[in-house]
Amino acid sequence: MDCCLSYNRPAVLNSLPSTVKPVKASSFTSSSNFTFNLRLFRPLGCLVRTSNRRALIVEASAEASRSQCDYSGLNTPLQPKSPAGKFLSSVLLNDRGYFHVAVAEQLEQLVADSHEALTRMNLSLGSDEACLHRRIAGLREHECQTAVEDVMYMLIFYKFSEIRVHLVPRLSQCIYNGRLEIWPSKDWELESIHSLEVLEMIREHLTTVVGWRANSNVTDNWATTQIQRLQLCRIYAASILYGYFLKSAALRHYLELSLDEVNYDLGISTDSHSPCSELWSYGSKNIVFGQTSRIRTTSLGQLSYSQEYNREKLKGYVMGFDPETLQMCAKPKSKVAVNLIEKHSCALFADEKMGLLETGEVISTSLASLKRLVLEAIAFGSFLWDTEEYVNSVCKLAEN
Repeated sequence: MDCCLSYNRPAVLNSLPSTVKPVKASSFTSSSNFTFNLRLFRPLGCLVRTSNRRALIVEASAEASRSQCDYSGLNTPLQPKSPAGKFLSSVLLNDRGYFHVAVAEQLEQLVADSHEALTRMNLSLGSDEACLHRRIAGLREHECQTAVEDVMYMLIFYKFSEIRVHLVPRLSQCIYNGRLEIWPSKDWELESIHSLEVLEMIREHLTTVVGWRANSNVTDNWATTQIQRLQLCRIYAASILYGYFLKSAALRHYLELSLDEVNYDLGISTDSHSPCSELWSYGSKNIVFGQTSRIRTTSLGQLSYSQEYNREKLKGYVMGFDPETLQMCAKPKSKVAVNLIEKHSCALFADEKMGLLETGEVISTSLASLKRLVLEAIAFGSFLWDTEEYVNSVCKLAEN
């Protein structure tokens, strides 16, 4: 049963890279030989308004201009619109222990309602009521799309709350006199969900996109820096995709290592007729990526060439990806996930009153606040991967 089968509007993330491309001089890069090309980010249509006027920047000291973002309640950039989303937000605030049960019930109900509408449409084919039931099924599909997005968003919010981190509300609520400061930073909590190998790659990403350095002092971290709001929006959206990519790549790495270790511990060779022998003969990369791999084995009692190769760190493993594998890991699997990235980014960076983003608007901030936003985006991408897997197991999502 497909839920949220189709979208009537064009591809939602034209401003986001759909694949990971080789390093070019025009891209922000990392030493891992892959990059998210910022030039691929065309203006987000829901946000951008061209303006020739210069943005006025009001300089102020850090203490005088620091504003406290409002983290009370469910003050997220996106607000649930569907009955399912509103119900889950209420459960989150009033009965957290019931939350996962409520999510499962809402997803099951969405599947049942959508299935009922499609069944009625199919039964009415050729009758005078066929047109009516077709319209009803279309409306149910649209409602299902909105509801599933809200459910996934609430699941992501719940994951943030488990590590005691609130999503940053609309930036307009955190900017005072043209200065953006996000406090408390919650850097430790946002880093705690990642392995050491993933953290190493995240820190390189931070250096590349915002210029953060691990050995920088407090004065440097809180010194005033300036950035266009649209550019910051692009960095945030790209970092969500990067977090999604890292989660996918790390799990594939772990699975491949596990397959190698199982075969070695069982003493399985290519001559064996055990159920695992056929898998081994094609190589574990073929199992994980659906591709033919060049893996040769040695005699029993010795580590194979593939095992020695795969025991390297995640960074080296990722550097060995071919373009198809990079795209497979980096591209969100469902349209709902893609739509959620755009909507969340739009809601976070848009002006709260006008709903638009001036292309030339410049804000003053600090490396510490930029780091906080990037770490949140990467965590959002990681949680999105988990949430997408769970929801897809209950309610089949339309592929991206």
